[in-house]
Amino acid sequence: MFVAAAEETQENLFDGRGDAYCGMLNASYNIGLRKLNPYIPEYPVGDSSEVASMIAHFVDVARVVIGVKNLKIFSFGPRPQDFLACNAPIKPLYDLGIEIMENSELDLFEAFNNHKDDPRIPEIVKQMQDELDTGNKHPGILPKLAQYELTLMDWYEKYRGSCKFAIFANKCWPAFQTQFGFVPCYVNARLASRGIPVACEVDIYGALSEYIVTLATQLPATILDINNTVPKDMYEANKDKFKDYKLTDLFMGFHCGNTPICHMKYAEMRYQLIMHRLLEPDKEPDITRGTLEGTIKPGEITIFRLQSTADCLLRSYVAQGEVIDVDPRSFGGIGVFAIKEMGRFYRYVLIQKRFPHHTAVAFKHVGKVLFDAMKMLCVDDISFNQPADMLYKDENPFK
Repeated sequence: MFVAAAEETQENLFDGRGDAYCGMLNASYNIGLRKLNPYIPEYPVGDSSEVASMIAHFVDVARVVIGVKNLKIFSFGPRPQDFLACNAPIKPLYDLGIEIMENSELDLFEAFNNHKDDPRIPEIVKQMQDELDTGNKHPGILPKLAQYELTLMDWYEKYRGSCKFAIFANKCWPAFQTQFGFVPCYVNARLASRGIPVACEVDIYGALSEYIVTLATQLPATILDINNTVPKDMYEANKDKFKDYKLTDLFMGFHCGNTPICHMKYAEMRYQLIMHRLLEPDKEPDITRGTLEGTIKPGEITIFRLQSTADCLLRSYVAQGEVIDVDPRSFGGIGVFAIKEMGRFYRYVLIQKRFPHHTAVAFKHVGKVLFDAMKMLCVDDISFNQPADMLYKDENPFK
């Protein structure tokens, strides 16, 4: 980080003048000669209290950068064809200083089977029971989920190598249910609560994005689908809660059940409804059990994604908003999200720049930290939800 100490008093400009502007200009020239990319605040000159505030912000930015450069990503299984958007070149990960270890689903299956009757399983089951409390609607599946959690955590410790941190991007359907005998969503939520995101559908860049917002906030994060619109009748029935948001500012963030329980109003252990229809119709749920479902708590959020393009260029987006206290009236881990000018952001950033359907969700406003961290990681393309009077590059000005 480079900053300059401002001149402090008019009475000391002869003997105590620090040449703040001049010194910062010369420092910036030397930075360029050495091809460095330090953090420089928007206005990098201040007195002691102002510089202290800049340092406090930089601590959050630096945590992201250091965390990324000391990271290993474990993936299990090929990225699925049905979710082609999760496929992206991994070369840019190495450019960021990240290690990646790609594994077969068979590796995971073997490790899982090797944990059968692990003596630690009852302890993990007890933790799950205490956490779920009255939401423990399928207690019979907890031993398998505990076995899976131990499998992932032992893999984390055994194969992290020289990296300080690690995260996962795992295949989670369709063969997972028939072979493992459950859905892994609740375990994904539990690991995310510990700062170890587990992205579904082998979404490697989704796992990285969730990890980055975890670093930025020092809070558990989640990964959700930017999923569906808010029906007009729901909008009309809850206008007092939606305040000055337009209908096009709203969407529902959804996933099967991987959001940490600390961010849910009330959560229950349930079964994956769509998989149940496909895999065990007309039967009591068995192999489709394991989701953590309920409504996401209202409050601040930031959505974020770091993604590689097909030609190995990194691009990202960040937008701040909130979860509204409105019943989504649907299944999964879900909430009604509001972001100013979301409709235009959806069209001219998410669609126009070919971003996937998954977004990392931070439960705090951290746009400034994420924006500065991306600049320090040399990500040049950083999009945000532009206000109504600021047109996107290809946006039609004739309304």
